[in-house]
Amino acid sequence: MITFLSQRNESQRQEEKMEPGKEPVYQSDLTDEAWKIIFSLFPEPKSGPGKPGRPASDLRRIVNGILYVNRTGCQWRTLPKEFGPRSTVYGYFRKWSKADLWENIMNAPRKRERKRQGREEEPSAGSVDSQSVKSSLQGCAVGFDGGKMVKGRKRHIFADTLGIILAVIVTPANEGERNGLKKLMKNYFGKGVLRLRKIWVDAGYSGSPLRQWVETLSEDFRVDLEMTENKGKGFNVVRKRRVAERTFAWIFNFRRNSKDYEVLTENGEAMIQISMISILVRRLAQQGF
Repeated sequence: MITFLSQRNESQRQEEKMEPGKEPVYQSDLTDEAWKIIFSLFPEPKSGPGKPGRPASDLRRIVNGILYVNRTGCQWRTLPKEFGPRSTVYGYFRKWSKADLWENIMNAPRKRERKRQGREEEPSAGSVDSQSVKSSLQGCAVGFDGGKMVKGRKRHIFADTLGIILAVIVTPANEGERNGLKKLMKNYFGKGVLRLRKIWVDAGYSGSPLRQWVETLSEDFRVDLEMTENKGKGFNVVRKRRVAERTFAWIFNFRRNSKDYEVLTENGEAMIQISMISILVRRLAQQGF
């Protein structure tokens, strides 16, 4: 069973923090205020003060190294030396990705941000959308999206009405939207969520079989189809679904998400979750919440 830093005494917590007031070296580095928001959510290192073996790695430096890769899109082998050995930084990223830790960490600031904006911690409505992106050559689970004419992978996201990601999965690009929605909902409802009542989708998710499947999740849960109104040439915004499009724009600001560079789909999901974590903790730190 994992022991978390929040369960340790205050003296141990203080020993592992970086010096207060230390200025970030890179733009992607977390400030002191932002680090305090998520510090206690990471697992306790195997070695540390009062424990045998090698000293524990600087946890904040490792997290900043992962954020640097996520923000700049650089290769792991080109990670600056300030973050420590690249094999160590990647090793932590991979271990935490396999343990779904990034999703758990993302949920904590998500709830705080919703509360800051006067909302309940869990939403009652949201939007589901997908995005096909090209993938790197060495990746597995790659397909071809005939509609978008993209060979790569497809990102399926479920976002609340504020645009905050609640769940994300990455599949081959030939995965259908309906199957993607089913996987998202299984993921989200598997956490014991009871408050969700409605999601908005586009025409790619239409069909009575999908609606019948949705009814098996909850009697009060339904899917609303939002169609684009014909207002002339060019891109037309769908009012209730624009938040999902905006969320994709947010995560595209992190260059690791400009394509799917990950060999494994679970690493691609982790990179999107890390981007959302970075957005939320910086927003909360700036607001002093």
